Amino acid sequence: MKAKILVILGQTATGKSDLAVLLAKKLNGEIISADSRQVYKGLDIGSGKITKREMKGVPHYLLDVISPKKVFSVVDFQKQAYKHIDDILKRGKLPIICGGTGFYLQSIVDGIVLPGIEANKKLRASLEKKDLAELQLILKNLDKKRFSEIDTKNKVRLVRAIEITCAIGKVPKLKKNPKYSALQIGVTWSAEALQKRIHDRLIKRLKIGMIKEVENLHNDGVSWKRLESFGLEYKYIALFLQNKITKTEMINEIDMRSNQFAKRQKTWFQRDSKINWFQTDHATEIERFVLENF
Repeated sequence: MKAKILVILGQTATGKSDLAVLLAKKLNGEIISADSRQVYKGLDIGSGKITKREMKGVPHYLLDVISPKKVFSVVDFQKQAYKHIDDILKRGKLPIICGGTGFYLQSIVDGIVLPGIEANKKLRASLEKKDLAELQLILKNLDKKRFSEIDTKNKVRLVRAIEITCAIGKVPKLKKNPKYSALQIGVTWSAEALQKRIHDRLIKRLKIGMIKEVENLHNDGVSWKRLESFGLEYKYIALFLQNKITKTEMINEIDMRSNQFAKRQKTWFQRDSKINWFQTDHATEIERFVLENF
């Protein structure tokens, strides 16, 4: 029998973190974040990182683990997540994976065996100078199959796919060897409600200092280019701080791009028929369902 874990997933702004804390309290659980930006120190407001107060005493892992000047890959995530899951299980508690980064989640749920290709710093430096369209074209020419599967809006993943392709000829078909039995809970809102939540969240984050956060990151040595690579809030605030766009344009771009990102997340999650979907505000129903399965 494989050990059981709980996974709370969904689009951006759906309230995953609060639900995970609620269930952790009920089930003696500890939470592992599956968010590709929250692993970075200092990316707090813009990434929606849970605060100490919001944690309500529940231990959280894979937050603030690396400098934003460095790269944290899905291989790094999987390795560290496995370590935390096994430790939580040894202590008789329930590991709860919570986040919206689809490939991070899939790497654990499906136990994807990831290719151990070392980073090619020279190639990366060259690729990172290229824009999104150029990277898309390079990967498409190298490996059409991988191009059809990847998030083509994500420069980091495009660069990594090209790197692997250049090293071994093509990105291999990913093998699956799940280590755990995962109960996946997907949380959602109607499209209209989610759009409003995304907008309201943006306005709140701006009020509590999101622009200052990006400014501080740059003052601490994180380049504008690196900040832009984090996408969404960090990209457009960085462009605003460089006087490349106006504040109104910045707000409109973040709002629009966040909604587009939410749609891409939905498309990714819809591929997995094992996810049990619930409206986020049906907490009692979710709680009952989870308790019946643990």
